Amino acid sequence: MAVFHYRMESILNIKYQMENQAKMDLGRAQSKLIEEEETLQGLIDRKAAYMEEGRRMRSKALNVRELKDNSSAMKIMDEMIGRQKQMVVRAEEKVEAAREKLQEVMQERKMHEKLKEKALEEFLREENAAEAKAVDELTSYTYGQRGKEEAVQEG
Repeated sequence: MAVFHYRMESILNIKYQMENQAKMDLGRAQSKLIEEEETLQGLIDRKAAYMEEGRRMRSKALNVRELKDNSSAMKIMDEMIGRQKQMVVRAEEKVEAAREKLQEVMQERKMHEKLKEKALEEFLREENAAEAKAVDELTSYTYGQRGKEEAVQEG
């Protein structure tokens, strides 16, 4: 029996490599998103601490300098939080782009796997047909030989 060789096996292997690369890219993008979200949460927590400190300062003797410093710190935190939110949005966009790329690569790989399956099925059909033909020829030859032997014995 002949051995099946898929002529586009190298392309399928490249598709597997591209899929693995896309998976790694998605993982890196998700890690970056988590990192950016953690940074944002840290800034939000820091702002909350400044707000609590401001409340505490207002409840005791008023020190104008400390209140101004606290107010400035909260404004700075608001700006930092705004910038960090933009970083989170960009990281989310990168995750989505990586996810779409992975989905596209997986579809291409699946398409090539289907082509390989169809090529294998065709190969097997051809092999079965060739085997059936060989069996038919052998049967015909054997039957023909018996007919000649019987004719020789009768004659």
